[in-house]
Amino acid sequence: MKKALLAVSFGTSYRETLEKTIARIEADLAAALPERTLFRAFTSGMILRKLERWDGLHIDDVPQALARLAAEGYEDVLIQPTHILNGDEYDKLCAQAAPWGEKFARLAVGRPLLTAAEDYRAAADALMEALPAPAADEALVFMGHGSEHFANAAYALLEYTLHDRGWKRCFLGTVEGYPALEEVFRRLAEHPEIRRVRLQPFMVVAGDHATNDMAGAEEDSWRSRLERAGYPVECVVRGLGEYPAFRALFAAHARAAEVK
Repeated sequence: MKKALLAVSFGTSYRETLEKTIARIEADLAAALPERTLFRAFTSGMILRKLERWDGLHIDDVPQALARLAAEGYEDVLIQPTHILNGDEYDKLCAQAAPWGEKFARLAVGRPLLTAAEDYRAAADALMEALPAPAADEALVFMGHGSEHFANAAYALLEYTLHDRGWKRCFLGTVEGYPALEEVFRRLAEHPEIRRVRLQPFMVVAGDHATNDMAGAEEDSWRSRLERAGYPVECVVRGLGEYPAFRALFAAHARAAEVK
């Protein structure tokens, strides 16, 4: 039986970041399940169109990838998303994959990064392994994407978990959800010992949001707003996919889906 591993990401149009993050996650997934042949798909139509129009690079969306696998005779397909939340993009992935369930002898879908309670503990441990702890006068502030989907509650739950792990001066805000930067400012005000801020994306890739909305020179970027509030800011523009500890979490989810 021919077996495929389809790694599904939101995607990025930043080619260098793609290689540093998504491609490395895919390589670790392939190493975790060596009996499967690796394939790639993105869920963002905007990213797919941009890559094809600007770079001449074609990447399949989920239906295209599954059609390709069926045509090539694959019978057992495991889909592993690199999404952080069980949100809109994951829902779209599952909806697009559902009609193909009858086309394969087996079609399994792994879970995103933050799903079960143990995932939050594992993600907190991965952060604490990968990053320096906040200094006594420093806050570590993460920028998440955010969503109107109810899965957006994952950010607050992860912050709570980090606080339970001892990182009390670690806060998560989002670009398009709650908590936003305004809530982060309130958290900072509760800690008068904080004199400086380290900013980092809580996103698989460090793309447009991290480069511009977080670390950009524009007056409405998080960096600029924090600096105007009197905090010296260090920006670490690295996606989660650049850290082996986080890539290992996605590989663990793929192995769990393999044995279901």
